[in-house]
Amino acid sequence: MLLSLTNAPRDYAWGSDSLLAGLEGRTPTGSPEAEVWFGDHPGDPADVAGGGTLDQITGGTLPYLLKLLAAGSPLSIQVHPTIAQARAGWVRESALPADDPQRNYRDDNHKPELIVALSERFESLSGLRPVEDTLALLELLGDDDGVAQLRARLGGGGDALREAIGWLLGGDAQSEVDQIIAAVLAASERADTGEWGETLSAIAGVAANYPGDPGVVVALLMNHVVLRRGEGLFLRAGLLHAYLSGLGVEIMAASDNVLRGGLTPKRIDVPELLAILDPTPGEVPVLRPADGDAVTVYPVPVPDFALSRIALTGDPVTVEIVGPTMVLATEGSITVTSSAGEGVQVPVGAVAFAGADEGTLTVSGHGEAFVAGPGR
Repeated sequence: MLLSLTNAPRDYAWGSDSLLAGLEGRTPTGSPEAEVWFGDHPGDPADVAGGGTLDQITGGTLPYLLKLLAAGSPLSIQVHPTIAQARAGWVRESALPADDPQRNYRDDNHKPELIVALSERFESLSGLRPVEDTLALLELLGDDDGVAQLRARLGGGGDALREAIGWLLGGDAQSEVDQIIAAVLAASERADTGEWGETLSAIAGVAANYPGDPGVVVALLMNHVVLRRGEGLFLRAGLLHAYLSGLGVEIMAASDNVLRGGLTPKRIDVPELLAILDPTPGEVPVLRPADGDAVTVYPVPVPDFALSRIALTGDPVTVEIVGPTMVLATEGSITVTSSAGEGVQVPVGAVAFAGADEGTLTVSGHGEAFVAGPGR
């Protein structure tokens, strides 16, 4: 069974007004287009060619959700729970209505994510920077009271990063937040910031989108990571992250559990955020495509999903599948053929979906495609 899937872009305010249209070769609508969902999530199941939606076929059992993501401005800073944390939170909030704004846990699953850049530049904030490096960055911001207080808190040892984030988001540090943001904006205009110039410019851009938001200073504590086309990031449970700009393919476990840490008008539950946050600092490894290889596999340490990228130059590529599988076309002219010989041409920005019984799929043409399925 091969099905053709499409979906309408979701119009979140942070979406780009041009990136998805540019990918698909159509005229921009003039409105933000943020995400296209290819899955059976009840919030927006994919449309099946000929009628109906994917959840009517799968019964809502897919363990993953595949997306196109187009960020024109920064997304909220967020973190996702482990399975154990999600299950405990789901039970703890079981008496709350599903649409209660005080609810943090929408299901009992974790939500690890993988993003792979489609644009030539994809900017993100991923993980917390080592404290000693952030202290070096703060040396460029002067000695106003807000900066001095942040420096002292980070230099205090113990669980300094978690405690600093709690202070920034707790509601009593707005004056210091404003001073730190002002110092960042001033430093970003200088020419003597050396290795920190790009990071300061990125945080200044965040501040322009979210003036006065304490999340801007939380962002200052995070690694600024720039992906090139084909490069990816795996975002584990507990890892603070936010996408700033660019177009990418995203795949995640089928969950809607998000704890926010700034850059949003939505509710921020600071105690729960701090409880599930993993404050371990360090760089998040960039997953890079193999030079010259037709197939790049992006390794992830979770069983919920697997993702690979196929660069097609005329020779067909056959892939084994172990469960319900999607082939997303992102460039060129792509055809997917089942083991029974059934073929589907896949327009850029659309998906061919195969059931678990196919065994193998053959992808042919010229261009680029991503193959998504459950992990092994």
